[in-house]
Amino acid sequence: MHVSAIIAAGGRGARFGGERPKQLLLLRGVPILQHSVEAFVRHAAIADVVVALPADVLSAPPAYLRSAGAPVSLVAGGSRRRDSVAQAFARVAATADIVVIHDAARPLVSSAVISRTIAAAAEHGAAVAAVRVADTVKRGDGASMVIETVPREDLYLVQTPQAFRVGVLRDALALEGDATDEAGLAERAGHRVHLVDGDRMNVKITTADDLTMAERWLAPVAEGLGMRIGNGYDLHRLVAGRPLILGGVTIPFATGLLGHSDADIVCHAVTDAVLGAAGAGDIGRHFPDTDAAWKGADSIALLRRAVGVVGAQGFHVVNVDVTVIAQAPKLSPFIDAMRARLADALACDVACVSVKGKTNEGMDSMGAAESMAAHAVALLARRP
Repeated sequence: MHVSAIIAAGGRGARFGGERPKQLLLLRGVPILQHSVEAFVRHAAIADVVVALPADVLSAPPAYLRSAGAPVSLVAGGSRRRDSVAQAFARVAATADIVVIHDAARPLVSSAVISRTIAAAAEHGAAVAAVRVADTVKRGDGASMVIETVPREDLYLVQTPQAFRVGVLRDALALEGDATDEAGLAERAGHRVHLVDGDRMNVKITTADDLTMAERWLAPVAEGLGMRIGNGYDLHRLVAGRPLILGGVTIPFATGLLGHSDADIVCHAVTDAVLGAAGAGDIGRHFPDTDAAWKGADSIALLRRAVGVVGAQGFHVVNVDVTVIAQAPKLSPFIDAMRARLADALACDVACVSVKGKTNEGMDSMGAAESMAAHAVALLARRP
């Protein structure tokens, strides 16, 4: 069964206020949108993800959307939610059987809720996550007087994800008019929608108070899980006839590093640090030099794959610090470019990446400019 996910992130969150779209605001140091996207990217049942974004964000998408570790497509959102979903649906894989739709503003969605919704949609055709109304419900007259007390036994608060067989969603989106969610359109199209247990922590960030509450909910989770630190090291000989590539940047020099791939010692050291922090092995295990597939490989691409490996285990990169030991050439003119390439592959802000160059004071093969080495330290944190 092929399951695709749509993340509806095309709005600007006018009720939240502020200049930035609310889905780009930080929750425990990570953008709300990143929390939501990664919940689906790392879910075992999800084959691919389509994210609908505001046009200005789409023109310069965040690095984590380009390095998510799974197929992620980006489309422009529309003026209404249903327009955003329709445009994303047009990009869903032709082989999809089930499509799961989720609000980007619900960053605390759990894997269990996603799984329940997919399973119910596969069985019933359409399903929504929902929680029973716990409080007494009263209908007012629009001013300050109660008209009636509404029985709450059969009342639910609907959340996302909402999941549909492809044909059901196609019928729903073909209808004219608007609705607050796709389940409402499916109901109008004549399909029955199944309710599955949601989660009261699966809150929608609508106001600043919602964001504060989500921060408080995540605090004990983050503190309990803590952080993971890994270190990496790589060394290669310098030889004639090879390009010198460090941190994904080609540096003019008379010699280059010898290796099975492009021999980028910076990327190799960072890759080992990232994998090691998550207890996920090392670069030799994932990309062995005995495999012809990695002959001449772009080490930035290998690093991006490693980030996907640890992302599938629920980790993200907090920061990386690299020291390059090279007698020559002088690396300072290329440091910022290296940091930018690494940050893109690591799906983190460039401010979280440090690269430093050191000489070996003329000693041993590095001091004689016959070799170069790199040391790296990576800090990872587990997603809640």
